[in-house]
Amino acid sequence: MKKQRILTSQAAPGMKIADDVYTPSGQLIISAATAVTDKVITRLKFYSIHQITIEVDDDTPDEPVAPVAYQTEPYSQKIKKTNEFKLFSSALAKSTEHLHQCFNNIVEQNQKINEDEMISEVNSVMSCARNGMHIFDMLHSMRNYDDETYLHSINVALISCVLGRWMNFTRQELDTLILCGLMHDIGKIIIPHEIIHKPGRLTEEEYATIKTHSVRGYNILRAQNANIHVQMTAMMHHERCDGSGYPMGIKGNQIDRFAKIVMIADVYDAMTSARVYRGPLCPFEVISIFESEGLAKYDTRAVMTFLEHVNQTYLHNTVRLSNQSIGEIVMMNQTILSRPVIQVGSRFIDLSREPGLYIEAIL
Repeated sequence: MKKQRILTSQAAPGMKIADDVYTPSGQLIISAATAVTDKVITRLKFYSIHQITIEVDDDTPDEPVAPVAYQTEPYSQKIKKTNEFKLFSSALAKSTEHLHQCFNNIVEQNQKINEDEMISEVNSVMSCARNGMHIFDMLHSMRNYDDETYLHSINVALISCVLGRWMNFTRQELDTLILCGLMHDIGKIIIPHEIIHKPGRLTEEEYATIKTHSVRGYNILRAQNANIHVQMTAMMHHERCDGSGYPMGIKGNQIDRFAKIVMIADVYDAMTSARVYRGPLCPFEVISIFESEGLAKYDTRAVMTFLEHVNQTYLHNTVRLSNQSIGEIVMMNQTILSRPVIQVGSRFIDLSREPGLYIEAIL
C-alpha cells in the first residue's frame, strides 16, 4: 500500500486515512487507519481540514490535488432577490445592531434589561418570514457571512422560538424562550476581543477562557435579577443530557427545560454558519450529527421534533451530491432524516441505500 494526498472534498466512504489528522493547534481528531465515513468527512470539514492522506493500492496512479472551484448557490440567490428576504435581512441587521447596544449598556452601564423591547424586536424579525419553516430559508441564504455574537444570538432566539412553536409552547413560554436565546451568550462580551475574534483555531488556554462565558453570563444576568430560566440557560446551554457538557457536567432533568431547547438551536446555527476558519456546514451534515449523537446528548422529544420538522424545510431544494451530481430532494426518509431521496434527471437515488453518497451542499 502507498499513500496519496487528496482534498477533503474528494474523500468518500470506504477510503482509509493513512496519517493522523491534527487541527492547527495540534489536537488529534482522526487517527491513522480510520475508515472514512460520512461522520469522518463532516468532522474534517468542521475542523477546516482541507487535505488528507489516504491509503491506496500500489498500482494506483498518483493524481495531483485539484484546486477548489468556487461554487455558486442559485437557490440562495433566488431567495435573496425576493422582497421577503430583503425585509427579513434588513430587520435582522437592525435587530443585531440594537442587541449589540443593549448588551453593552447592560454590561458597561448596568442598565436594566428591557425584556418587552427585546421580545418585540425578535417578533418583528419573525414576522418578516411567511412562517416558521421559511425562517430557515432566510437564515440559510445568509450563511456565507461570518456571524458575530449578536447575530448568532438573534438567530438562536429565532430558531428556539420556532422549535418552541413546534413543541406547542404557550405564548408566555415562547417569550421566555426568545429571551433565553438572545441572552445565552451574553458572557462572551466580557471575553477578550482578540480571543473571540481570533482568525483561526484556539489554543487550549484560549478555549478554556472561552468556556468561562457560560458562568460569566449567568453572573451578569443574576445581578440583573433576570428571569430564572434566562439565567439558567446562560449557565447551561453547553451542558448535555449525557453529562458530557460544561461547566458542571450535569445530566438530563438537572438541566433547565428552556436551556435544552436553546442548546439545539445554538449548535445548529453555529455549525451551519460560516466562520473565519471554515465555511458553513451543509444542514444535512448537521442533521446527521444530531441523528448519531442527539438521543444521548439532547432532550429526546426536543431533538426529534426539531429534526422531523427542520428537514422538511429543505424538501424540493436543489442539492449537490458528493459525486458532484445535481438533483432535487423529492422525499424524506423518516428513519434516516439526513438521507432523503434525490431525483437526478430521471433517476431516483435513495441515499439511505447509498452509503457512498451524501448531500454535499444545498444550492
